[in-house]
Amino acid sequence: MRIAVQQFMPEFGETGNNRERLLTGMRTASQASDIDLIVLPELVTTGYLFRDRAELESFAETIPGPTTEAMEALSRELDIHCIVGLAEKKGEKVYNAASLVGPNGIVGTYRKVHLFANERNLFDAGNEVWPVLRVGETAIGLMICFDWIFPEAARSLALRGARVLALPANLVLPHCQDVMVARAIENRVFTVVANRTGVDRRQDMDPVAFTGRSRIVGPDGEVLVDLEPDEEAVRAVEIDPELAASKRVASGNEIFQERRPDLYGALTEDNPF
Repeated sequence: MRIAVQQFMPEFGETGNNRERLLTGMRTASQASDIDLIVLPELVTTGYLFRDRAELESFAETIPGPTTEAMEALSRELDIHCIVGLAEKKGEKVYNAASLVGPNGIVGTYRKVHLFANERNLFDAGNEVWPVLRVGETAIGLMICFDWIFPEAARSLALRGARVLALPANLVLPHCQDVMVARAIENRVFTVVANRTGVDRRQDMDPVAFTGRSRIVGPDGEVLVDLEPDEEAVRAVEIDPELAASKRVASGNEIFQERRPDLYGALTEDNPF
């Protein structure tokens, strides 16, 4: 399987222009390299720094909608799949969402569970478990951005068979890219961080700078793709998803077989603080 990350700097609010730039980058990369799956950043058509809920609602779109339909058409043309992060309007709700789209349409959508900072004043939180979806024979687990800091998210996906964990992101904290190496090692899976780059600047608001450094990591923690903080690019690598089937970390040690769920009760208890 050949998998790619597209690191991108959207212009805030320029949804149509951002969409066209994304499609051009995807087409160029796919034509240059036989890609099976491209992972795009979080909120990639809109930008991140919304003034308030009303402004967010004005930019949000339905799923299916303009972006997923455009991605579906390109996927059909190029025979690829893509994961795209969007502001999703669903009835009275607005979600920070990510959809896996392929030649036959939307494979599935995840709505962000762990909202970061001011996102809690803008978006509705998702309340469904992280989905495991298929690209061909490969099981793909979806997360979004701040999910990285909760090891339960990655572990739950890996326990349900995900071989690749995809993380569309708008990262501002410094640690995620390195922590996702740990998530790969502790679950023996591939991890893909598709981060945006650049800065969102709005009048009378503090700017928000993003860290770039999109990367793909193997089950042994090897960094297979690693972008610079400021570059806009698509980078791809060939992976063997079956390497994530084995959970052996040492002779005689299979980490999933040796779990002790009977001792992990605190993980599902209410917040003690």
